Amino acid sequence: MLSWPTFFAFIIVAFETLFILQQWRHPIFHFLLLSYFFFAIKTYFLKSKQPRPVYLVDFSCYKPPSKCKVPFSSFIHHASMIEAFDTESVEFMAKTLVSSGLSQETYLPPALHCIPPKTHHRESINEAQMVLFPVMDDLLSKTKLSPHDIDILIVNCSGFCPSPSLSSIIINKYSMKSDIKSYNLSGMGCSAGTIGVDLAQNLLKTHENKTAIVLSTEILSTGWYSGHEKPKLILNCFFRMGGAGILLSNKKQAENTSKYKLIHSLRTQRAYDDTAYYAAYREEDCRGILGVTFNKDLLQAVSETLRSHITLLGSQILPFTEQLFHVISILRKKLIDKSAEIYTPSFKTVVQHFCLPSSGKPLIRELAKELNLNGRDIEPALMTLHRFGNQSSSSWWYELGYMEGRGRVKKGDKIWVLGLGTGIKCCSLVLECLRPIVEDNKKSPWSCCIQQYPIQV
Repeated sequence: MLSWPTFFAFIIVAFETLFILQQWRHPIFHFLLLSYFFFAIKTYFLKSKQPRPVYLVDFSCYKPPSKCKVPFSSFIHHASMIEAFDTESVEFMAKTLVSSGLSQETYLPPALHCIPPKTHHRESINEAQMVLFPVMDDLLSKTKLSPHDIDILIVNCSGFCPSPSLSSIIINKYSMKSDIKSYNLSGMGCSAGTIGVDLAQNLLKTHENKTAIVLSTEILSTGWYSGHEKPKLILNCFFRMGGAGILLSNKKQAENTSKYKLIHSLRTQRAYDDTAYYAAYREEDCRGILGVTFNKDLLQAVSETLRSHITLLGSQILPFTEQLFHVISILRKKLIDKSAEIYTPSFKTVVQHFCLPSSGKPLIRELAKELNLNGRDIEPALMTLHRFGNQSSSSWWYELGYMEGRGRVKKGDKIWVLGLGTGIKCCSLVLECLRPIVEDNKKSPWSCCIQQYPIQV
């Protein structure tokens, strides 16, 4: 088969021969023909240099066993039996749970069901294997791939970073090939799941015909706080077991089998600002006990980070009219009417579905306010928080699973996945649905309860 440059050269020779035979000797004919030739060659090489699209083939979410469920009564009863907690600490956690938006059916790992909780290194390894292995198995089964088909592996876990790394544990378990490119992300907070996908996308842009897997989880046994400081006790109440695996590929055949195409990504952060940097901060308390402090400035820092992030994202994906209305409203407020409100661009003109951080009801409500979203838009985040709690970097994929289970995602729809993490870091992914979604996976964490939702929280 002829290559395109050879084909173009053949066409040039054929037309030149025709010009000679027909005695079309005017220079304009040769000029037009050569101009077309050079334009065609330039277009070919520019197109050939563009990286292939990156496809999100499928994803899997972990559903913990029923024995790991932790009703409020069990949580409070166990906490009251732990010597490290005083009465005030137990009462604070009880009040936090009641107003948290979590249901009675969220999950904690076996190590935290013990009295006192086991937070040793071995327990954290067991928890990682308990979550990541089933997710990996399900993802490979759904996509009919072998571990040897995987070219890139990215594992993210913010609070637990063993040696050998979590990515090495996966490679060892599945005897993956020796030249696999593996990465381990830690300390990135709840945004690590979207950052992992963004990293995979960048790698796939520079390595042709490859397949990547991103595994996202948070190991709770290392993050458990057994002290008295209330800002650090919040983590015990909200964070729950979860994990997700995402398969991405830039192979040509992936276009026909993938659920989604990754059409845009953006990362920003405010770690240069002290308020944002210390909004959620891991440190020791006065007794030397390690925990994560959620400061009162958290929502303000999130709001400022999100505002600058969506301004940049909007300039890249919003229609010109939405951007124009926003600019006009700013000029009006500055030059004409100081009391006038600034127009908030509607991302719903380009995005049909939203996967937001399910970190807690106050944060979800704040995001809805900033983005001008309604109850249906934030429903997946609130329902995921209710059913599974805050699963850190894997929450977004449970939300996407919820929307698929409810039959809301249609071919051509676009989904905005918004990741927020400590720092504060912000990472957005925009996905486009490529085919009708028929979710018949009995292993989906929503399979046995999707009909019960939505509920009022």
